[in-house]
Amino acid sequence: MVRKLARSPITWVLTGLLVIGVGVGLALFEPWRLFTDTAVNEAAPSVAAASPGAIAPRPRTLASGTLISHEHSTSGTVQLLQLPDGSRVLRLADLDTSDGPDLHVWLTDAPVLEGRDGWGVFDDGEHVDLGSLKGNKGSQNYSVPADADLTTLTSVSIWCDRFNVSFGAARLQQG
Repeated sequence: MVRKLARSPITWVLTGLLVIGVGVGLALFEPWRLFTDTAVNEAAPSVAAASPGAIAPRPRTLASGTLISHEHSTSGTVQLLQLPDGSRVLRLADLDTSDGPDLHVWLTDAPVLEGRDGWGVFDDGEHVDLGSLKGNKGSQNYSVPADADLTTLTSVSIWCDRFNVSFGAARLQQG
């Protein structure tokens, strides 16, 4: 019976489809990322003093917030900083989340909702992609485009672009 089944063309076709399916599943879900971490520890933005002995101007905090978990356990803080030259930087501090495929840092106009209700809301409205997440652990800085309207972009999401889901998010509070 086993020999007859092994010689059957349908068995070979099904085996081939199974191998292709497993390959596509591995490429799409990247399950090994459940066991990997990338730590990034960038210094907070600072400005050099204009002359020796002078006190360097400090970045001004425009808004800040605390990350909450969505699809994956996520913690850390966010700060939206304005540098003395007028440029703006989003700082993720003490980030701790899961590694994942195609993770990005987004500024959005979506509300930050607890639990499953908040997983998929960030691509429903306006968002600005600040770039790929540099690492799933540590502190890192992202330049904010000059044309980003911070009066409407009131939240930050660690967004998985591959599966359209938030790993974690923070509401930005002024000051």
